[in-house]
Amino acid sequence: MAVTFHIPGALREFTGGRSTVEIEQSPLVLADALSALWQLYPGIRARMATEQGEVREHINVFIGDENMRYTGGLASAISDGCEISIVPAVSGGGEFSGWQENEFTHRH
Repeated sequence: MAVTFHIPGALREFTGGRSTVEIEQSPLVLADALSALWQLYPGIRARMATEQGEVREHINVFIGDENMRYTGGLASAISDGCEISIVPAVSGGGEFSGWQENEFTHRH
């Protein structure tokens, strides 16, 4: 059974626009699954991993609903049929001032 990766929009240029990628091998740990993904789509590796092979801080990888940072990192066990989601961190924005908040709530 395959392992399915969910690819975010920012990385789809490296997968030919595909939002999901299936890895036919049955890797036992996340590092092996990522290696298989990176062999198929090498452009993703540079965006996801450091030169030392660690997942970059601004990239979250979920095995099912669990963040790999809390399940053993790259040594996290995976099973046949699991779904792995690559989720870039989102940051930015600003705070509403009182005027902006009132203006927004009165208009909408």
